[in-house]
Amino acid sequence: MTDRPLRFELLGPLRAWHGSTELDLGPGKQRAVLAMLVLHANRPVAPAAIIDAVWQSEPPENGPNVVQKYVAGLRRALDPEHSPRNPGRLITLTPAGYVLAAAEGSLDTDVFARQVAHAHGLRAERRLLEAVAVLREATALWRAEPLGGLPGPAFDAARERMLESRAAALETMVELELELGRHVDAATRLVELVAEFPLREGLRHLLILALYRCGRQAEALAAYRDARALLAEEFGVEPGERLQQLHRAILQGDPALLLPAVTPAGHPPAGAPVPGPRPGPPAGFPPPPYPQPLPPGHVGPPASGWTPYGMPLWAPYPVPVRAPDADSAGVKRIVLTVVGAAGPLLTCGFAAFAVMGFFAAYRRSWRIGLSAAGYLILAVVAWMAGDPNTEQVTIGDDVSIMAVLVMWVGGVAQGLFLGLDKPLHRPAAATVQAIELRVRREQARRLLAQHPDIARRLHIGRPDLAPAFDDGGLVDVNGVPAEVLARVPGISLEQARRIVDHRTAAGPLLTVDQLVDHRLLPRQLVDEQRDVLVALT
Repeated sequence: MTDRPLRFELLGPLRAWHGSTELDLGPGKQRAVLAMLVLHANRPVAPAAIIDAVWQSEPPENGPNVVQKYVAGLRRALDPEHSPRNPGRLITLTPAGYVLAAAEGSLDTDVFARQVAHAHGLRAERRLLEAVAVLREATALWRAEPLGGLPGPAFDAARERMLESRAAALETMVELELELGRHVDAATRLVELVAEFPLREGLRHLLILALYRCGRQAEALAAYRDARALLAEEFGVEPGERLQQLHRAILQGDPALLLPAVTPAGHPPAGAPVPGPRPGPPAGFPPPPYPQPLPPGHVGPPASGWTPYGMPLWAPYPVPVRAPDADSAGVKRIVLTVVGAAGPLLTCGFAAFAVMGFFAAYRRSWRIGLSAAGYLILAVVAWMAGDPNTEQVTIGDDVSIMAVLVMWVGGVAQGLFLGLDKPLHRPAAATVQAIELRVRREQARRLLAQHPDIARRLHIGRPDLAPAFDDGGLVDVNGVPAEVLARVPGISLEQARRIVDHRTAAGPLLTVDQLVDHRLLPRQLVDEQRDVLVALT
């Protein structure tokens, strides 16, 4: 191969370079094959995994031969001076699959990760100006959407990880600018970032803080209202405790919000109070979330020199599981009781069907809906059965009176019962435990998507190893032995052994759905255990 360096760019449409010369990578499918090899550089990629990623649900006939053809085309494109009779050392075929040999620093994603790690190191040394400059240089590597034009779950997952790493780097960069006292510049930049990443609460937190430090308190409060309205409209939730805490501090005029500026070297000016210690993240990537979920209602890291507004944004917060407020629950029961009893009582039972319809919708109960339909039928009977044009009491009058009494008495009694019943949203202990378990799994899956190397070090999805993180019982189908896989409900020991044999022969599974594609597990079982099974490559 030529001595000119071979470089690959993933932070945009896939490109390859020999020195300053861009290479023609051929048709779209060939580029997709190369993308799989580059994403797993210096690691084997099984032909089956390439076929699944590039063609998804429509694999070609003789798929391995088609992959071999595209690999031959890539060898010619990436190393045109090499003899076609010798496959060379750039892309080699091993028993586990194809391996692309990539030199250190030849991938722009690796360069980006190293620069971000270097910036975190500078930050730990309080060399903030240098850290900002390094992060600005790292984010400048991004040209467009990573892996642009390559569809499919495998590329979507890789793209999501890259976008998340860029957002985290930008978030850290503006946080450092705030620490340097560049509030005006940071606020301008944060307006753009919030528009680009509207659901990142960390960016909204920084924007509100920057506006407040610029003396724009009204705009800071308006930014909080915007964040709250967006979260309520899109997801029906309130802002996180960290945002709420900042909002309360602004309303109270907390002086802790106005931190002293730092000198260009990154140190507080002479005579200024020095903030408490802020341990920096380890080299390489941000630290993982807390080893265990925090108790219900507890938010943020434990008190160990941390200030409320100096919490690092690289530390994801566990989602708190809150018990319902007792006072609000009591008021709700009183209101429901009054509504349930007053409606039938004041209308002689004729409004009982409407009241029961309300409770049926509120409690999502088809049984209460049936009673609402029954009261409606009784109301129609009571209205139609009696004859107001005669003074004699007829059978229809008796039926009408009976229907009114049933609606009146029954409606009041049932309305009282439904109003005094347990509040709809009071979770039982088992429900709270299920919510906590789901939160732990969601935190672990987020870590898997954003920082898979950290996830491996924490043994996420590996119940066979000493746990370093409570992942809620996830099971990595690419890592655990057959005996552990067989503990998952519905998976037999024979099926577990087939999964282990398949990953040994063909390489790791890219997604859990490939268990179905390779006929290792039935679709129904995979869907039932989707919350537990993960595929860490």
